[in-house]
Amino acid sequence: MSNIKLIIEERASNIGNFMVGRLLPFREKRMVGPFSFIDHMGPVCLSDHENLDVPPHPHIGLSTLTYLFEGSIMHKDSLGNEVEIKPGQVNWMTAGSGIVHSERTPAYLRHSDKMLHGLQIWVALPKDKEEMAPEFYHIEENEMPVWESGEVSFKLIAGEAFGKKSPVPVFSPLYFLELKTTTRQTVKIGEYLYGESALYILEGAIESEGNVYGPKQILIAKDSQLCEFEMQENTSVYIFGGEPFPEERFIYWNFVASSKERIEQAKATWLEQSFPAVPGETEFVPLPEQGKQIKP
Repeated sequence: MSNIKLIIEERASNIGNFMVGRLLPFREKRMVGPFSFIDHMGPVCLSDHENLDVPPHPHIGLSTLTYLFEGSIMHKDSLGNEVEIKPGQVNWMTAGSGIVHSERTPAYLRHSDKMLHGLQIWVALPKDKEEMAPEFYHIEENEMPVWESGEVSFKLIAGEAFGKKSPVPVFSPLYFLELKTTTRQTVKIGEYLYGESALYILEGAIESEGNVYGPKQILIAKDSQLCEFEMQENTSVYIFGGEPFPEERFIYWNFVASSKERIEQAKATWLEQSFPAVPGETEFVPLPEQGKQIKP
């Protein structure tokens, strides 16, 4: 019997002047553990007159995780942080009661050709942390646990698994793992996983129970304890999951909350322009059309 419960294909979505592949949420699977949103950016080559420009926008009730494979993004937020993120690093921003940030191509790259490729992820906060004070952390690549098993390279980007712990300061039991191999390898890792679990294929392919799955798909497991598959040559996958929350989470635009009332409050606060400002930024992004549930 197959352990794959659901297959989610990337769907194109526009985030302003940039197209991404949306993976979560999906109508049949809103969250995997605490993970509520995943966008695959690129890979795309931006010319000398094309740049990523996501103007200041608000968040509540979640942490954002940005992880790049290629390129660079300048993060600026209402706490006063201004940090460039490069491939292999993690930007981890916890919105809590409310934060505003922008994401742009750095100034020194704005007039040259450049690549951009990465993942943007939202992790919902536990109910008792939804109104915590906002925080921001930048984690260097060499701070994350890395190890080899056979000819598979592992990196624990966030959370806890395999008896290891990432320095990313998460707030509930979760894991976000990178697995890479240049040769065909069988992977048996179910005993190290917990809660709900899913696998994203970035490049290459995996085989499971006689079926072959290629890039730009998320495979949702029925049981994380049965996680076993074969990675083909030159394959990179990302495994994410953790313990789900007992309460439902609602998503509207950039807001995640365990109550619809809190989202309505955040909408009103944004329209009143009462969220904290990002230093040096003056643009105002209006709320999306009613019913549009995810950030533009």
